[in-house]
Order: sequence, then C-alpha cells, then structure tokens
Amino acid sequence: MSLPLGFIGIGRMGNPMARRLLAAGHDLCVFDPSAAAMAQLAEHGAIAAVSPAEVASKAQIVLLSLPTPDIVQNVALGAEGLVAGKGVRIVVDLSTSGPRGAAALAEGLAAHGIAAADSPVSGGVAGAEAGKLSLMTACPGPVFEEIRPILECFGRVNHVGERPGQAQLIKVINNLMSVTALAIASEGCVLAQKAGLDPARLMEVVNTGSGRSNASEDKIPKYVLNRKFDFGFALGLSAKDARLCLDEAEALGVPMMVGSAARQLLLATKGQFGENGDLTEMVRTIETWAGVEVMGGTAG
Repeated sequence: MSLPLGFIGIGRMGNPMARRLLAAGHDLCVFDPSAAAMAQLAEHGAIAAVSPAEVASKAQIVLLSLPTPDIVQNVALGAEGLVAGKGVRIVVDLSTSGPRGAAALAEGLAAHGIAAADSPVSGGVAGAEAGKLSLMTACPGPVFEEIRPILECFGRVNHVGERPGQAQLIKVINNLMSVTALAIASEGCVLAQKAGLDPARLMEVVNTGSGRSNASEDKIPKYVLNRKFDFGFALGLSAKDARLCLDEAEALGVPMMVGSAARQLLLATKGQFGENGDLTEMVRTIETWAGVEVMGGTAG
C-alpha cells in the first residue's frame, strides 16, 4: 500500500486543492490549526494529524498552502515542523513565499536531507476548485518528474527552472502585473461613472480592443459592477505579494514605478477595508476620492 501524501494549510486555496487530490484517489494526511477545516476533509477520507511533524512521519511528499513566508518557515523548520518528522523526502511549497523565502526554505530542508520544490500557483479559488490553476515549479529535474503527476491534479504545470526562488519570482511578477491591471481598470470605471458613462459598457468596449485584461474580462464584471466584492483574495495577501516583488526588484536594481503605484493603492485600500477585505475593493478607494459609486447599467 502506498504512503499517503501530506497536505498542510486547508484555507480557501488549500481546501479545494486537497479535495482534488482525494478525488484523484490519493490517500491524504492533513494538518491545519483549524479543527473544523480538518474535519471537513476527514469526511472525504483524509487522515487528520496533530502537527506538521506527524504529517512528515506519515507522508514522503508533503504539500504546503500557507499564507505568509514566516508561517511556511515555521511549519517546515520549527520545533514541531516537518523536519521533526521521520519519513518526508520532498516538500512542495504551493504558497507565495517570495524568492528569498524559497531559497531559505530549500536550504533549511536540505540540512535534513529533504528536497524542496518551489511551486506557487495562480488562478484563485475558482481555478483551484476547477483544477485549472497555473503552477510555476522550480526544482531539480528528477524531483519534478516525481511530483508532476500530483501537481497535474491542480492544473497546468510549468517547470521554470531548477533553482529555488525562480518560480516564486515569476509568481510575484504575475501577481503584481495582475493587481496593476485591476488598478487601472478600476480607475477607468470610476472615470466613466463620473462622466456619466456606463462602466459595464466601457468594459464591453475595452474587451474588444487593446485595453482588455483579466481585470476587464473577469474581475470588474463579476465582482465589482454587481457590488459583491467577493473575488476571494484578501487585500493583506495581495499587499504581501506586491511587497515581495518590489523587494526583489529593489535588490536587483530594477525600478518599478507603475508597480509601486499599484502597491500604494493596495495599501490605501487595506487601510480602509482591512487585511481581510477583498482585492476587488480597490475600486472603492478610488470611488471615495472621486465621490461616485461604480455600478453597471446605472450611468445616464
């Protein structure tokens, strides 16, 4: 009988990814500080563990889906972390930890004879549920070939290099580009509303022209114009990803003026709506400054 996989971090992204592994027939040992989150997966056949160390004693391959680099480091290298387990050979970090976080994780694990795979994901909760995530993976070739069938349960897998941090850099660049597109699309919608134009009509026209983006095609129509603001990605996490990208840019001497401006809007929005506010609420900050409220079909 094959050993179970391990999965740590059963949040908004981790839960649907773990369920996809179970649906694919994998035995799964899970851990999360939330007993309710573990109980939900246990109903689908997962084994609940009491610590990351127990997961690492039951599984040879452990996947992480965690919110911050500090939590990743503690779960992997802390006193009750994966390195305290007895069986783990490979740790796959699906989190967005940044290039330096990935390098530190790989170094810490290597000291215990454990291989690391840097494999952040893009596509949001909807992509996780549908198995249509994009995964960027950096690790040695033999490790990649072993974990590829597991990662393919989540979506499309791209092997981008062998050095820890290479996948993380691509991920944080992707996220900052995405936030920047949302920022300018939000500004455009507020401008249209203020001028008496229908923002929904604006998005329709933009999406047939050169200004289209994921923001204009997906985020604005589905989560802003209906005022639901439930895209599912927290402002605090988005601000963290932007910081990781800009920190790396500064370290490499690459100016990112547009990305820095988008981060300032993120921080202003986080200040207004809190760490757990939705990313799409960025438009509400601009609305406050402009004195209008964007709603599709209401401009005259």
